[in-house]
Order: sequence, then C-alpha cells, then structure tokens
Amino acid sequence: MAPPPSPGASTGPTQQQQQQQQSNSKIDPNILRRSNPLSGIASSGIGGKQHQYTLDSFEIGRKLGKGKFGRVYCVREKSSGYICALKAMEKKELIEFKVETQFRREVEIQSNLRHPNILRMYGHFHDAKRVYLIIEYVAHGELFKVLRRESRFSEVKASKYISQMADALSYLHKKHIIHRDIKPENILLGMDGNIKIADFGWSVHAPTSRRTTMCGTLDYLPPEMVEARDHDYRVDIWSLGVLAYEFIVGNPPFEESGHAATYKRISKVDLRIPSFVSVEAADLIKRLLQHDQDKRMPLKDVQQHPWILKNKPFWDTV
Repeated sequence: MAPPPSPGASTGPTQQQQQQQQSNSKIDPNILRRSNPLSGIASSGIGGKQHQYTLDSFEIGRKLGKGKFGRVYCVREKSSGYICALKAMEKKELIEFKVETQFRREVEIQSNLRHPNILRMYGHFHDAKRVYLIIEYVAHGELFKVLRRESRFSEVKASKYISQMADALSYLHKKHIIHRDIKPENILLGMDGNIKIADFGWSVHAPTSRRTTMCGTLDYLPPEMVEARDHDYRVDIWSLGVLAYEFIVGNPPFEESGHAATYKRISKVDLRIPSFVSVEAADLIKRLLQHDQDKRMPLKDVQQHPWILKNKPFWDTV
C-alpha cells in the first residue's frame, strides 16, 4: 500500500511554503534518509510485543486528522489485526521548523506513560522521508468537537470527565511531568465514554526546577504565566478549573475578544459564574482557579469534593 500523502499535498503552496520548499530542497536526501530524531527511544510495541515495524506492517485506512507537522490515519496492524492510529510526520518539516528536540521530548514522555486516561503510544519507526508514531486509536476523537456539538455538558458528564482528568494529572505530576496545555482539543473521547489526555507537545519533565517558558493556549493560561512569573505543576490545576468551567458553561471563563482583555481578566481572576451552575460545581471551580498557586486545591482532594461525590453514582448513565 502506498504511504500516506504528504501534509499539505491537497492544496497549492503559499509563498511561505514555496520558500520553505526551496530551502528544503537544499537538505541532502541521504541525510534525510538516515535522520531519525527518535533514535534510542524504546518502543513497547503493540500488545507489549517488541517488533520492527515498517509502513508495510499496516493496512492504511481513513484519515483521522491533520496537525501542523503531520497527518493521522486509522490503521490495522497486519500480523495481529490490531486497530490503532498512525501519525506520519515529515522529516524535513521537523528539521526546517527546528522542532526535532521538542518532538523527541514529547515522544520520550508519552512513550513511558501507562494510565487509562492518557493516550498510549506503542512505538515508532521511520523511512526515507517520514517519522511514524504508532498510537492508541480513540473512536470519538477530540472532546472539543463533542463539546461544540452539545454546546455544554451536563454536570454529571462534566464531573466524570473532571474526575478522570484529575486522576491522570495526578499520575503525571507524580512522575514529575507538567502537561502545560490542557484544553478540550487535547483530550480524546473513547467508545467506552472515557477520556484520554493527548498531545504532549508542551509537556516537560521537571523534577525540581521551576519553569519560565510561556506556553499553552491563551484562554487556559494561569496568572503566573500572564504575569511572566515562574510556574510549576500547579499550572495544570488552574487549567483543570478552566476546563471544568468550559465543560459546564460552554466557553472558557476569561474569554474576551482581544488578548489584552483576556490577560487582564486572568490576572484579576475576574470569574463570572452563571446562575445555572450548581453551588457545588461553582465551589470546585473557585477552589481550582486561585491566583495564589499555594491556595489551589490539590488534585488528590478533587476526588472527594462534594460535586464529584454527588454526581458519581450517575456516571454510568453518560
């Protein structure tokens, strides 16, 4: 079977892309062929079995999505019949945009994670032009699209998702990993109704040091990033509060038409909770969205919050 088409092949190149193409043409094909930014990163293999994969190991199905540096396909591994997803990344784009180090860090982190609410990465391989990631297939795709379709989630459904997120983030933090880009677009929804955190592009392994890089998505940035202060794992706790609000209300809590206005509301924690939000849900959101990092509710306490306990008996219905 032919390899997946190159990203951007279906549309005409922009002037910037043409310039990049001319620059890319200078890259020695032999260098590209040998290049493997993931060299040395172990693969667990599908079903835990080590295997030397190539593109011919898979039957390529429909395209699931497209990112900045690659496309994702639904595939079937021929020897086992296992359905998974295959992400194809162009080597020359990784080189041109100077994201090889960030890409390698993302794969190193995700390859070592084993949690029911975190997207599993089974392995990787490369050929002359591309690097391929073998990842878990999640049937319903981005939670963002589901949320937009439903406008907002019931508090039963929202509490289930927030509980799962809190558990997954707690697992990451115990491994000294900060995700730094929690948002509905980076969460996937499985056939079983459970969610999985994906996209570890901004994640970092930080056992001790505080971080200074401003990263993530505007509506989910915490005050310490907006105010150019150091941050730590508690940026993810803030993001969980923003997520809870967006699940229940349908839009982020500090959303404004301009960046400056959004920054201002985040810095002031100008939180306006609609009257239809339950007292228990509002309480959890307020406890997570604290300007002072030290005052944010610890993730271990989220599971025992009255809002979670109140809705937990009904989770099987959503």
